[in-house]
Amino acid sequence: MASRNVLKIASLVLASLGFCVQIAIARAAQQPAPQVDPRVEQRTYLFEDTNEELPYAVFVSSKVRSDQENPLIVALHGLGGNPNTLLRGNALDLAEEGGYILVGPMGYSPGGWYGTPFGQGGRGRGANTDGANPGAGRGAPPQNGGRGFGFGTGGGTAVTDPAEVTRLSEKDVMNVLETIREEFNVDDERTYLMGHSMGGAGTMYLGVKYASNWAAIGAIAPATAPAGLRPETFSLEPATDVPVILVQGDEDTLVPVEGARRWVEQMEELDMTYQYIETPGGTHGSVIGTGMPDIFAFFAEHTK
Repeated sequence: MASRNVLKIASLVLASLGFCVQIAIARAAQQPAPQVDPRVEQRTYLFEDTNEELPYAVFVSSKVRSDQENPLIVALHGLGGNPNTLLRGNALDLAEEGGYILVGPMGYSPGGWYGTPFGQGGRGRGANTDGANPGAGRGAPPQNGGRGFGFGTGGGTAVTDPAEVTRLSEKDVMNVLETIREEFNVDDERTYLMGHSMGGAGTMYLGVKYASNWAAIGAIAPATAPAGLRPETFSLEPATDVPVILVQGDEDTLVPVEGARRWVEQMEELDMTYQYIETPGGTHGSVIGTGMPDIFAFFAEHTK
C-alpha cells in the first residue's frame, strides 16, 4: 500500500511539473515584442488602395544632410515580421556609420510576400523545389512558431485574398520608396534593396522587376521556393547589371543551403557581379546579424 501511495504521489508530482512546463512555454510565447530601437522613427501613411494607414519605419543617420545626396537602403522583413524587424542591432550601427537612410516597409501585411508568385494560383504553396522543408509550403516560418522573431502582427487587414495581398505588398514597398524619395535628398545612384527569408525572396523578385531602381541588392536566406521563385523558371537576366550579395547559413533547416547554391549557379551563368557568403554553422536567424557587415560593405562598393 505504501509503495502504491509513493507511486501515486510521484505521478502527481510529475504531472504537476509537466503542467508547469506547459504554462512556462505558453507564457514565453506571449512575451511582449522586443522594444523598438529609439533611433528608429515609427510612421504611417494612407494606403489609398484600401484606405488604411500602413506603418513603415525609418532610421536616418546623423550624417544625412539635405544639401547632399544620401544613400538609401530598403529593408524587407521576413514572414511574420514588421517594419522594425531588420532595423535594429548592427544594421543601425552600420547605417549610422555609412550615412544611410534605412527604411522598413510593412509590405502590407506580415505575410505579404512582396509581389512574388506566392498566392497566385497556388504556385508558392508546397513548392519544395529549393530543398525547403516538406511541411513549409507557405514559406520558411520563423523559428519561434510563426511569431516573426518575437515581433507582433499589424499592417493591412482589409484584404485577405492571397493573390491580392501579394500585389498590395509589392505596391506598399514601392509607395514607401517614393515617399522617402520625396522627403529626403536620396542618391538614385546609391539606392539598395535587402531582405531576409520572405524578404529575401522579395528582394530577388523586386530586384529583378524594378532593376533600374537599385545599385545593388542583398538577399539573406531567401525563401524563394515557397515564394514560387525557382532558378529554372525565374530568370535574373533582367537584372544582370545589378550586383547581388547572397548570405546563407549552411545549417539553415528552414531555407536549406542547396537553394542558394542554385541561384549562385545562375548568377555565374549570367556573368553577374555577385558575392556569395555561406556561413559555416549559420542558421536561418543567425545570418541576419553576421551577414550585415558584409552586406553594407558590398553596398558601399557598388553604385550605378
